[in-house]
Amino acid sequence: MKQIQLHDFNGGIHPNENKIQSTTLEILNANIPEKLILPIAQHIGAPSNPVVKPGDTVLKGQLIAQGEDFVSCNLHAPTSGTIGEISLQPVPHQSNMTATSIEIITDGKDKWLEHSGLENYLNAEPEQLIKLIQQAGITGLGGAGFPTHVKTSIPASKIDTVIINAAECEPYITSDDMLMREHSQEVIRGIEILCHILKPKQCLIGIENNKPQAIEALQQAIDKLESNAYHIQVASIPTKYPSGGEKQLIQILTGQEVPNGGLPADIGVLLQNVGTAHAIYQAIDKGEPLISRITTVTGDACQQPRNYRVLFGTQVKDLLAQANTNLSKVSRLVMGGPMMGITLQDTNTPVVKTTNCLIAASKHELPDPAQEQACIRCGMCTQACPAQLLPQQLYWFSKSSNLEQAKAHNIGDCIECGACSYVCPSNIPLVQYYRFAKGEIRQANADKLKSDGAKKRFDTRTARLEREQAEKDAKRKARSEAAAKKQAEKKAQEAANPTPAADSNTVAEIDIAALQKKLDATKLGIEKSKTKLAEAIASDSDKVEILQGALEKAQTKMKDLALKIAQAKKASKATPEATDPASETDPLIALKEKVLAAKTRMEKAQERLNMAKEQNLDTVDALQMGVDKQKAKLDAAQKTLEEASQ
Repeated sequence: MKQIQLHDFNGGIHPNENKIQSTTLEILNANIPEKLILPIAQHIGAPSNPVVKPGDTVLKGQLIAQGEDFVSCNLHAPTSGTIGEISLQPVPHQSNMTATSIEIITDGKDKWLEHSGLENYLNAEPEQLIKLIQQAGITGLGGAGFPTHVKTSIPASKIDTVIINAAECEPYITSDDMLMREHSQEVIRGIEILCHILKPKQCLIGIENNKPQAIEALQQAIDKLESNAYHIQVASIPTKYPSGGEKQLIQILTGQEVPNGGLPADIGVLLQNVGTAHAIYQAIDKGEPLISRITTVTGDACQQPRNYRVLFGTQVKDLLAQANTNLSKVSRLVMGGPMMGITLQDTNTPVVKTTNCLIAASKHELPDPAQEQACIRCGMCTQACPAQLLPQQLYWFSKSSNLEQAKAHNIGDCIECGACSYVCPSNIPLVQYYRFAKGEIRQANADKLKSDGAKKRFDTRTARLEREQAEKDAKRKARSEAAAKKQAEKKAQEAANPTPAADSNTVAEIDIAALQKKLDATKLGIEKSKTKLAEAIASDSDKVEILQGALEKAQTKMKDLALKIAQAKKASKATPEATDPASETDPLIALKEKVLAAKTRMEKAQERLNMAKEQNLDTVDALQMGVDKQKAKLDAAQKTLEEASQ
């Protein structure tokens, strides 16, 4: 096997390791707590969707939340029990936020769902193995939590080198170290499965040289392979923080740099954490989904520091209690390492897929940060930066919210390792400023996307309305032109074929026949209304008043039609020559018509008043005044008619 040529990256620091405290004892299975709290978003990407409801009974390994998108992840029950509430609970986050979580009340039986592994998995198709990885809910266990099935779906033709990150460079954390010591054979088998999927030319396991026992265990496991077809090699690298950073480890092992804004796959490299490789083996060979992980519990306040295999959802307080932690001595509780971890304010926070360490630190161990002072422009942060950025400039841009300049100086390439803050003599919390600026940039980008989407929808709607209006105008113009053309043709036809004037007597006869038809229909309607009214009165229905009003209205219409027929017949008997212009209108007939019209208006006003009263409207008083006015007009018209008749 050829010797691996190592390279180096700029910057980096050498903080106190504090690893020996938690490596003296073997890995211990943590106790099953009374309840587990499982956030539905323990990974990068879309949150999973719960497929259980409160009161459901679940078995260990049973699916409880389904990853809905490709960049998402399944979530399984870490033990058997009953689903409690699904609600907002504290989750590991820098802002101490809450998120939707599934509660499991454990039954202590730890009963597995029926499961089995895949035999001869090295003969299986890569697509089948990727599907099993996806079903098992495996994410990167190094801290980012990126869904593993997404990474392994990269076309094999693009990958020349698979790198297994076993550096574990941050102080205090020893979970990967103990995993490699005690389960080296399973780790190598998981790496072999990864290589079978991606078909690389070589596979390098990058591990810091401060882990000699793990290096030896891995090498022995590689030697036991029947055929090391993918050239799996252990590469012992110098101990320097942050050599476990993705881009830094790639540079150490290959000498290549991941381009700005690019991915390792762009240079033919895929990187996975050693814990992820072990989880892949568990899923493929044993059929077990990812439901637990090895977590380091350490710190001065912890009386028994060691590594535990912890079920996801175990609350921090339960794990600290098992490690005999003196809570009164805890000054700061950190999830993760001291450089990149987050400070917890709530011990109800659960262990999740990315939890690799808990530090119960005393005040002496992790003292409160000293007061921030002015930057003295010493340049030590620039020398320590492993990403070759300009931390001092980024600090000024972040502090002044000059986001454009921060982006121009590649703040997105900052891995938030904390090396700059560690060496700063002015005690400036540089990483906190960078995190703030990156959050503001993400929010600004999200707002821009939202604004662009709104503008696009507005422009699309405006264009659609303009198009529809143009179509309406075109149709209206076409109809107008067609009508004008038809009218012109009609006039031309009338000019060519004049129509003789209609006989006035014939027209009068047609009008009388139409009026008589309406009168007959009205009489028929009156008879039906009388029948309905009688039935309503007999059944004491609440529709009596409505039917009575309708009947009176029909009777009024009948009288009006009879009067019009009489007028039409009288007019048809008179010839045009014999008609005296002064006597064309009978005064009594005009007065009767006026009375009928007044009566009709009053009836309509009364109907509106009745309806307003039924619906309890505010217009009742105004409508009552209208009825009174119409009644006064009707009385006056009737009085005038009576006087004229005498």
